[in-house]
Amino acid sequence: MSASLKLADDQRFALMKFRRSVQDVLQPHHDDHFLLRWLRARKWDPTAAEKMLRDSLDWRKQWDADNLSEWNLPEVVKTYLPYGLSGFDKDGAPVIIVPFAGMDMYGMLHVITQKEFVKVTIKILDQYLKLAREQSKKHGQIANQLIVIFDMEGFNLKQYLWRPAGELVLTLIQMYEANYPEILKTCFIINAPRVFAFAFSITKKFMNDYTISKIQIHKADPSKWQAAILKVIPKDQLPAHFGGTLYDPDGNPRFTSKICQGGKIAKEMYTNNMDKLNDDYTTVVVRKGGKLELDISTPERGSILSWEFRSEGHDIKFGILKKDTTNGTHTEVIPIRRVASHQSEEIGILTCEDPATYSIVFDNTYSFLRNKKVHYSVRVLPPTEELQKMHSIA
Repeated sequence: MSASLKLADDQRFALMKFRRSVQDVLQPHHDDHFLLRWLRARKWDPTAAEKMLRDSLDWRKQWDADNLSEWNLPEVVKTYLPYGLSGFDKDGAPVIIVPFAGMDMYGMLHVITQKEFVKVTIKILDQYLKLAREQSKKHGQIANQLIVIFDMEGFNLKQYLWRPAGELVLTLIQMYEANYPEILKTCFIINAPRVFAFAFSITKKFMNDYTISKIQIHKADPSKWQAAILKVIPKDQLPAHFGGTLYDPDGNPRFTSKICQGGKIAKEMYTNNMDKLNDDYTTVVVRKGGKLELDISTPERGSILSWEFRSEGHDIKFGILKKDTTNGTHTEVIPIRRVASHQSEEIGILTCEDPATYSIVFDNTYSFLRNKKVHYSVRVLPPTEELQKMHSIA
């Protein structure tokens, strides 16, 4: 055991006990620094750390994780998954940039399965961790972690309220927390819009305190987030778009030759049918020449009204009205229009500035020949503390 670990006596004893208990499953690269990640994640309890590590090693066998380096990423991932290695921080740790708004999760999950997306994530994480281990041989253990920059410019919460996408994100977070303890050096979330506070309030419930402590969230103020990033990352290791000096040969400041920007996936590429009915969908028939109005109350300021629906065989008109209970008038907040919900799921969100009653409208008055079958789910999500604070400041 290296004296450079600088451990207290009880921590050193816990490490010795932990190493003895898992000796039968350790691999050559599982050194003391590797073991310490699991111990710290379980607050220096060697028994709990052993369970966590053994569970993770079993999980890796189930996913054949150690052989995924030989697995070729699906073409859609190579072209449309927004991420890339920018360079290294001042300590030699890898710097990964994720232009998150370029992620077409809806399109991606119509080309590959959720299981394949998990495999993609394992392969990429393991690839970067291997790079970090190599960096630690040159620069010491301070380089044996990852720095990630999530650029939320243009972030749209809408697609993550689609259940398969939202469920996958939470699955990935839980997978990360259970199997990649203490690998994060710093995570910069930049250009975060107001609605991101809602998304983060949900996801952080699945993160441990260590992960949350490593996250810095910055609004769309480049002078502030660039200063924070440049404290730890040299300019020559960052794209010019983020305050660095890296450009593509054609002058693109986003350094797209190394950082994939993602983008919308064409429907012609869709191969995977994700249109299975969810148990909590309601099915209705909107009669020919008729309409259906569903009244929804939002009791709190800053509540989020979300909806998903699709129709069978043909399109339908859809919109949302806000009701004034004092005089009975209606105001269109989502204009009523024809939507091709028979071709792909219609998903949306509305932030409700004040408590009110909204009317969800499925309008089939233009069709005199066909009834329309619609499968829908409407939810009212309570405002988060972060959103309520923002409202009170505004």
